[in-house]
Amino acid sequence: MRHLLILGGTTEGRTLAAALDGRPSLRVTSSLAGRVAQPRLPAGEVRIGGFGGPEGLAAWLRTERVDAVVDATHPFAAGISQNAALAAAATGVPLLVLRRPGFTPAPGDRWHPVPSLAAAAELLPRLGERVFLSIGRQGIAAFAHLDGPHFLARSVDPPEPPVPPRFEVLLDRGPFTLDGERALLREHRIDVLVTKDSGGAATAPKLTAARELGLPVVIVERPPVPEGAPVAPDVPGALRWLEQVEQLEEPEEPEQLP
Repeated sequence: MRHLLILGGTTEGRTLAAALDGRPSLRVTSSLAGRVAQPRLPAGEVRIGGFGGPEGLAAWLRTERVDAVVDATHPFAAGISQNAALAAAATGVPLLVLRRPGFTPAPGDRWHPVPSLAAAAELLPRLGERVFLSIGRQGIAAFAHLDGPHFLARSVDPPEPPVPPRFEVLLDRGPFTLDGERALLREHRIDVLVTKDSGGAATAPKLTAARELGLPVVIVERPPVPEGAPVAPDVPGALRWLEQVEQLEEPEEPEQLP
């Protein structure tokens, strides 16, 4: 029986697990980081929690006799993506990065690309006073020192301190509709949106709503994919890659972890 590890937590990871569920002679394990209290569980076998860095992940790949790894983590989960690349190189296990394309600007967008959340916080006071933070709860601390703007954040679980002095949180889980995003921006009198270039149709309505209202958008650019890793933009591409992997010959001698 062949064994596939999906590093998940995204819609793409769940969709891939569902597409492979029930296939004979294939064991699929989805690994979730455990940062959400009640995550949406994918089909098949699931493990929750970290591996202990690249060395721990490499040991798990060997112990569990993993034949291939698909990194379907969030585009901003740079740490686990780098660990996966190092572990795959150390064990000789084929690795694919399943990464949805980023957002594409449309006519009328007022985007302000920045390389980091810290850069977004530095730029923000010049753009607006009522801010919608759509960045996930773990990034909110980057704005905690700003005492001028009023912040509205949305997350699945409550954020931990520090948070900005003038701060409000909505506990909600997507996908969100365009009508809902329009209503949210109007109701809270938002005049600037901060978001990450996470891509995906589920998070695009907020950008459309901001465009319609003429709002500036501070958009944090995504980190690069680990160098040398093949990338699929969608689940069909990942399935094609897996079919090719089944036809590969035995891997060469694995590299050593640095």
